[in-house]
Amino acid sequence: MKDTDVRLIVGALSFLFILGLGLIWAIYGFGAAVFGFLCLLGATLPIGLIFLILNLSDWIMKRAGRD
Repeated sequence: MKDTDVRLIVGALSFLFILGLGLIWAIYGFGAAVFGFLCLLGATLPIGLIFLILNLSDWIMKRAGRD
């Protein structure tokens, strides 16, 4: 189940980045696509950090439970 969730998330993000930025580039040009990429990157950075912190705390808790 976890593999499926990861694949869905990666697929959705790649769909958003490739199709979304491609459409921005086609309609508004290269400069707007670069700015759109920076905005998407800025939006996914905090989400990625939260995901990383939660997985790290889960890993620490699982390791502490083995002792």
